[in-house]
Amino acid sequence: MKKKTLLLVLYPLLATASWAQKVVFYTPNTVRIIKDNGVNEEKKSLVVIAQPKPVKVTQTKKGTATVYQSSALKVTVQDGKVTFADNKGNILTSEGETTFTPITTNLDRGAFKVKQTFAVDADESIYGVGLLQNGKMSQRGENRRMIQSNLEDFAHFYQSIKGYGIFWDNYSPTQLITPAEGEAGHVVLESEVGKLADYYFIYGGNADGVIAEMRHLSGEVPMLPLWTYGFHQSRERYKTQQELLDVVHKYRDLKVPFDGIIQDWQYWGSNYTWNAMEFINPDFDRAQQMIDEVHKQKAHMSISIWASFGPETKAYRDMKKKGFLLDFETWPQSGLTQWPPRMDYPSGVRCYDAYSSEARDIYWKYLSNLYNMGIDAWWMDSTDPDHLSYKESDLDQPTSMGSYRSVRNAYPLMTVGGVYDHQRATTRDKRVFILTRSYFAGQQRYGANTWSGDISSSWESFRKQVPICLNYTLTANPNVNTDIGGFFAGSYNTQGFNSATRNPQYQELYVRWMQFGAFTPMMRSHGTDVYRELYYFGKSGEPIYDALVDAVKLRYRFLPYIYSQSWQVTKYDDSFMRALFMDFKDDKQTWNNNRQYLFGHNVLVCPVVNPLYTTEKIVRTDPLGGWDRKDGKRETYTAVDWKANKTFSVYLPAGAMWYDYWTGRRYNGGQTLTANAPISHSPLYIKAGSILPLGPDVQYANENHYDNLDIVVYPGADASFTLYEDEGDNYNYEKGIYSTIPLTWNDKTKTLTIGKRKGTFPGMLQTRTFRVKVIGGIEKTVTYTGKGINVK
Repeated sequence: MKKKTLLLVLYPLLATASWAQKVVFYTPNTVRIIKDNGVNEEKKSLVVIAQPKPVKVTQTKKGTATVYQSSALKVTVQDGKVTFADNKGNILTSEGETTFTPITTNLDRGAFKVKQTFAVDADESIYGVGLLQNGKMSQRGENRRMIQSNLEDFAHFYQSIKGYGIFWDNYSPTQLITPAEGEAGHVVLESEVGKLADYYFIYGGNADGVIAEMRHLSGEVPMLPLWTYGFHQSRERYKTQQELLDVVHKYRDLKVPFDGIIQDWQYWGSNYTWNAMEFINPDFDRAQQMIDEVHKQKAHMSISIWASFGPETKAYRDMKKKGFLLDFETWPQSGLTQWPPRMDYPSGVRCYDAYSSEARDIYWKYLSNLYNMGIDAWWMDSTDPDHLSYKESDLDQPTSMGSYRSVRNAYPLMTVGGVYDHQRATTRDKRVFILTRSYFAGQQRYGANTWSGDISSSWESFRKQVPICLNYTLTANPNVNTDIGGFFAGSYNTQGFNSATRNPQYQELYVRWMQFGAFTPMMRSHGTDVYRELYYFGKSGEPIYDALVDAVKLRYRFLPYIYSQSWQVTKYDDSFMRALFMDFKDDKQTWNNNRQYLFGHNVLVCPVVNPLYTTEKIVRTDPLGGWDRKDGKRETYTAVDWKANKTFSVYLPAGAMWYDYWTGRRYNGGQTLTANAPISHSPLYIKAGSILPLGPDVQYANENHYDNLDIVVYPGADASFTLYEDEGDNYNYEKGIYSTIPLTWNDKTKTLTIGKRKGTFPGMLQTRTFRVKVIGGIEKTVTYTGKGINVK
């Protein structure tokens, strides 16, 4: 047996297989495996931006096997197959079949259809993959072609309950097959185009470790602006500038907190000027005044932009000259604004070649006009992009990076990245915020929050949003949200347009979705067929209206906690929405829980995902058929007693004690409770051993810079929390311009220590008031000047 220690990261392997292999250690926990089948080509990854670190690796020959061992991993290669184990020798997974099928036709001649399989145990849950509208937590029993679309997107990344992850670095449509629950077998990844079999094996020990390693590879998460964590109101669409401003003024008059107003499409006019990124529509002839008034009202404005252009736009003409337009039908198909589309008047709208850096420059050239007007954020719609009248041959056209088929799934990464990179190059004074419909691995580095597409307004759809957000998070992308209330809601309009606002079936669904949205990374109400502004659902003193407003106010109450968690996401690779197994892996009841989650590490969110007051309405639609806008059949609404007490079943994970947020009552973990679930709120629990910084009643996110915070202690275990604060909307935090205040609770001595403040930033409150509250105990008000104090 030969043994040697190397400080190298690249190891060519001699094996009996017909292809050459390489092992590249990027960190002690992450290794890249490359099989080139004789192509001998270096590939520049679109996702992985890290460079390999010098890793101490011991190489050992054992017969026909070669073993590479770092401080965390043991990688064995024998007969062309690779096995991965932890540093104690516990096998994590191993390769199965590897195949290269030559492509002999079209643009990809000389490349291969590439397949790689990986073993999974019978009881091994796997997570991630992407945004899958299947309602499942563990992604076992799947057989699907992964290709980006309106409702589903894929990251080519999954992770296991055993604490490892695999990123398959290929951008073409890829078949995913996973064994059924309870069956041992292999995960199959088979991509339609590839020169290499190229993947990264990541061992983190747990989900957080896997996420941290994946972000090291593909990019860290930048801080988003503070205001983006407030409430956002949207509609399909505000048809005039006055309509938009009326909403802003109405919310301020009603004193309903909000921070963001979103302008959807057609501010540019006709479909022939689709996505001109100009206010051409005569109903927006005073657009600059509109934007200025939004800012005067202490709100922010996001605006819809697309990855496609109408033939009468300046961007289209510039792109066409350079050959940067892709040749397939996209939304909208007709130049006339009616449904169904008049195909005898084709729109001529085309998507641009986002794989070209020059094309991305042109995109920003025109988008910068809106940026210079003061638009605060970008709503990048159809970044999948929409591909209508689909033909397989459409994928066999050239782009700036090869055939469209070879890079298809990375389209959202490229177009979103283009906007982020250009704005970052423009200024450090305004953080990039992008709301987008699609994503790919690595997109977390681009200041983007992905929503789950044009989903239907139904309880079935609502139930799917919890696991879809959690699995998205487990691909290392922390920022995700959904259309609160669902997008297509016309079936609830049973007494005419917008009557769903008075329909108890929709009212209940909307309230519960709003209560869920309060504990997602972005709280955003949006949809068609029904106006979503809260005041259409009643007035103060009425149960539905009050429940909606209370959900928004609860969001603002938690803003100091949320913004501090956003710092943990950026600084320490944490996550907002945490699948229960991430914190309670020893409790197997958490492994497949697709109904609940932790928001941060302290708050157990239990959305009510079944109707308790009304009957469930079955609504099935699709992203195109939903535009038919047929209202539901005429019905008479049945009166509902919204004050009736209702209950909902929740599970409290073992390994902790839990406090009911609403009553303060404490429960042991490891049990299922029948929780109170009135229409006014959904069940919410706080882990014993938590410190929550909770804010005062405000109208927008940074109204009072968080003076008069409540510091609420949930005793029963020691606790710690770091209160993070900065200027809220620039990149000075990257230079260390921010402050942190450590909070610690000693459960034995019943002492809260508010530690010495570290750091400073312009506008920071030098002296402030904290109200310390201990659940089941006393309340004290203290003055804090930045020096450490003990509250006993």
